[in-house]
Amino acid sequence: MFFAPPPNVQTEVFSKMPDRFRHPRQTRWADVNRAGMAIDSFFEGPCFDKDGNLYVTDIPFGRIFKITRDGEWDLVCEYDGWPNGMKFHSDGRIYIADYKHGIMRLDVNTGVITPVLQEYFSEGFKGVNDLTFAANGDLYFTDQGQSGLHSPTGRVFRYSAAGKLDCVMSGIPSPNGIVVAKDMSYLLVAVTRAQQIWRAPLHDGIATKVGVFLQLHGGMGGPDGLALSEDGELLVAHTGFGSIWHVSPYAEPLHRIVTCAGVSTTNMAFDPLDRHKLYITESQTGSILRAELPVRGAIVHGARVG
Repeated sequence: MFFAPPPNVQTEVFSKMPDRFRHPRQTRWADVNRAGMAIDSFFEGPCFDKDGNLYVTDIPFGRIFKITRDGEWDLVCEYDGWPNGMKFHSDGRIYIADYKHGIMRLDVNTGVITPVLQEYFSEGFKGVNDLTFAANGDLYFTDQGQSGLHSPTGRVFRYSAAGKLDCVMSGIPSPNGIVVAKDMSYLLVAVTRAQQIWRAPLHDGIATKVGVFLQLHGGMGGPDGLALSEDGELLVAHTGFGSIWHVSPYAEPLHRIVTCAGVSTTNMAFDPLDRHKLYITESQTGSILRAELPVRGAIVHGARVG
């Protein structure tokens, strides 16, 4: 089935990382994931606190930044890790999907990072990528590593609010962004290397009858971060294509949000104080983009719990 091109929504640069934090150099992460380029940052994991301050991760340098409403940057912590996806818990701490270490927890007041999950049945993770909280407090996260079409070995895990860790899905070629429906009836996973969004109905929190919800096209990347609105509309960050796709609960294209900077649109979060504004991490230029969406009551589900 074919659709007419959806209307474009323009973006603007909300804020760029200040020069004092930019020191381009090679890192082991960039050696593997950016063809050895010297880079000064790679942003992911945007999430807001209750006051509307934005937090982002800087994967290759193990940094977490706080960006105020006025676009001022502050370094919250820097540690030996590769932090990617990030979400606030109801207790005010941030949970982080760290490729090196597993699931970590950050106290934003002290900057102290502590481990939460580092293994599954004594086996280390491949490399966790992104996470989200369900309405009941269960934590779902993707374990991507270097999986892809050549090696469909990625997984999705659930860490229940009661402290039980289960493998929800396996055999995935590069699971990345993840969201869970408000009523916890299904989850959606960005499968980057297959250029797809998978939909998995949930039964007692475990996936069944997994299918393709949305098929994207090629490019230099694929679907990355996801966000879900209250009415079930999906936002997909298409990294390498410089776009955010906005689709209906039935995968009908509604809008294409177009970058005004680089093409590495990795993830996004809705402003909790102005729910029509979307903030986007653009990692090629080290920028935070902003767009105003003509959507009805959209908020990110899973950004906060409780």
